[in-house]
Amino acid sequence: MLLFRSEEHVDRWCRKWRQPRGEIFSLEQQWGLAQSWYGDRLQLDWRRKTPFEAETLFAELGLTSAFWDVR
Repeated sequence: MLLFRSEEHVDRWCRKWRQPRGEIFSLEQQWGLAQSWYGDRLQLDWRRKTPFEAETLFAELGLTSAFWDVR
């Protein structure tokens, strides 16, 4: 995951490094994803999220493009 200050910065970086433009989401969405994904990781009863649980979490954060389809 890379952080950029604007979509124009993303486009410049992609051109410079000849990389396709990937998914773009906000810092708030990134923080929400990190908290939800890793928040219970140290619990003794932790288990990996199912694909359905992951997609539900992504949808709650507004991450709904085909990029986030894990099934």
